Amino acid sequence: MMTVLGIYGSPRKGGNSDLLLDRVLEGAAAAGAEVERIVVRDLSIKGCQECGGCDKTGECVIDDGMTAVYPLLWETPVIILSSPVFFYGLPSQVKMLVDRSQALWSRRMLEKSGEGRKHHDRGKGYLVAVGATRGKNLFEGVELTAKYFYDALDKDYAGGLFFRSVEGAGKIREHPTALEEAFAFGQQAVR
Repeated sequence: MMTVLGIYGSPRKGGNSDLLLDRVLEGAAAAGAEVERIVVRDLSIKGCQECGGCDKTGECVIDDGMTAVYPLLWETPVIILSSPVFFYGLPSQVKMLVDRSQALWSRRMLEKSGEGRKHHDRGKGYLVAVGATRGKNLFEGVELTAKYFYDALDKDYAGGLFFRSVEGAGKIREHPTALEEAFAFGQQAVR
């Protein structure tokens, strides 16, 4: 059975990105996947210290909530990151998790050389993002960060589901198709 990991990146419990990821994971489960969850706001993690401690081992030297997260990020074949957009980027809580994935990038560099680094062998990663504005470039920052996050995890970035002009907790429920699209997105990620 395939495992899908959902990463709840919002600092707000029950917000729009949480509701969307709930539906995505329901779709994945309906398609036969086992579902795991990481709720970033519940983790006690520090930012990357850029100490270089992971350079030779692929292991982070900081002992905190990320210790339990690393195996999930590395081993789970499908990861779906969900987040609101803050100033055209990720909220600081989930950005800390992304930055701490430097250790896994180091692991990837230690395990693969030259040509091997051009290929991603550990699965796929997806992004679900929601923002309040209608800006043309609203999702460029979060999507670029997601692509490099998944690259560090040795996963292909396989695409995203994006919703603009959604402001206020729970307002995604008023979108005419968002929750159905999220369910279908979860099913598609498993197939």
